Amino acid sequence: MFNRNRYLPPLAVIASISMVTGCGVFSSDASDEADPIIVGTTSTPSTLDPAAAWDSSWELMRNVFQPLLGYSPGGSEPEPDAAESCEFTDSSSTVYSCTLREGLKFSNGHTLDAKAVKYSFDRIKKINVNGGPAGLLTTLSRVQTKGDREVVFHLSQPDATFPLVLTTPAMSIVDPEEYPADKLREGGDIAGSGPYNLASYDEGKTAELVRNDNYKGIADLKNSAVTIQYFQQSDTMVKALKNKDISVIYRGLGASDIVDIQANHDEEGLQIVENPTTEISYLVFNPKDPWTKNPAVRKAVAQVLDRPALAHNIYKDTVEPLYSMIPRGLVGHTTGFFDDYGNPSATKAKAILAEAGITETVPLELWYTTDRYGSQTKPAFEELKRQLEGSGLFEVTLKSRPWKTYSEGYQKGEYPVFGRGWNPDFNDADNFIAPFVGEQNALGTPYDAPEITKKLLPESRAESDRGAVSEEFEEAQQILVDDARLIPLWQGKAYTAANEEIAGLENVIDPATMMIMWQLSWKTSW
Repeated sequence: MFNRNRYLPPLAVIASISMVTGCGVFSSDASDEADPIIVGTTSTPSTLDPAAAWDSSWELMRNVFQPLLGYSPGGSEPEPDAAESCEFTDSSSTVYSCTLREGLKFSNGHTLDAKAVKYSFDRIKKINVNGGPAGLLTTLSRVQTKGDREVVFHLSQPDATFPLVLTTPAMSIVDPEEYPADKLREGGDIAGSGPYNLASYDEGKTAELVRNDNYKGIADLKNSAVTIQYFQQSDTMVKALKNKDISVIYRGLGASDIVDIQANHDEEGLQIVENPTTEISYLVFNPKDPWTKNPAVRKAVAQVLDRPALAHNIYKDTVEPLYSMIPRGLVGHTTGFFDDYGNPSATKAKAILAEAGITETVPLELWYTTDRYGSQTKPAFEELKRQLEGSGLFEVTLKSRPWKTYSEGYQKGEYPVFGRGWNPDFNDADNFIAPFVGEQNALGTPYDAPEITKKLLPESRAESDRGAVSEEFEEAQQILVDDARLIPLWQGKAYTAANEEIAGLENVIDPATMMIMWQLSWKTSW
């Protein structure tokens, strides 16, 4: 069994603001339950193919594809979804077997069997997209089928986190007749087996989801249809919510939007729910850039950054300063960047540079995305520029792109310094270390860290009690602090806003902080 002692508790609601008062029944013009619930978000998918996705494209995939394992609302332990059962069949956690539910079908009516599962995993590894989800399968040696319903995963080394990997949308099962074995599928169609079918998709604008009558799995649908509307700016999205053009917002709420809704929810007929999360924001330094390949430059940046000012002045305290790549609430969290650098100091940063022979002003090109992390992103990077240039040590040029081209750029190594956010694939400290190191990682920027990849991660994965691996992750954290290739900035919270006609907000966020649309419903009374 999977023991998560000293683990982040399930994502339970810790604050629910505007629990609408009064009682009674909606008037006769209330929305019918058959009407689609319209959800607004700034997280536009960069791809519709699971073999390429290691980003917030997963939000859509979670609802239209199906993995072997998933989560019940409010749960934190993996449970069978496409599978009927799964378990390690050996004592060393290297053989993991799943038996599929009977009668599974894809949305197009094709049969979903063990061969389709093997095909889906083999395909991820064969296509091997740079910065793609093959990086999650580094311990997977081969996949075996036994009859039509049993799939056996053979691992190259013990890996107690493998069941958690299977819950991610990247491990979605795809139809072999629809998805090429050696290249990504193009177009705006999806052939999945999840709770919804993708009825239509207009890239960057809308995704229309309708109930999948072929679905067999863990989800209990509370609605028959959901339309996801994609926005580039959070202020436009909030205006649409207040005008009742949309019913729900998740991802992309700006700090000022959150504060405003919290203060005025009663008058505006809105509700907002806050959930604890392990979402983090951080900076990535490219080791191939002439300046940022120098550890002294990276450490000087770490010495200057003022996280509390960023959290308070820009994010209105809707995020908290973070001094570790592993967030609070998980085994292995430390305060390494504060322990080593202390409070911001231009004097100490100057000494770091001088010791490395750098006496001139350091030019830095700092990149961010314009349409992924909400309207506070631009002001946040302007604040970072102000802090760095205020030290007198750096000259910062800010540059930006929309997410689709932004992600392509960092995967090609085009940016000297760039900002990323990370919502966990699964809530284990492993997922805040492993995706960022090694030759192939989620950043598209190779990070050779053999002490982590060859010693600390394998040692930790051999331990089924995930509360007993703090020493390994604390050591890994210190290596990251010493390298300063990745600099954590803040840890966030998940805010979901909706109008008063919507129910189910308390259960819509899964442990990987993705919205499970099937929990949303229209209220008929309160």
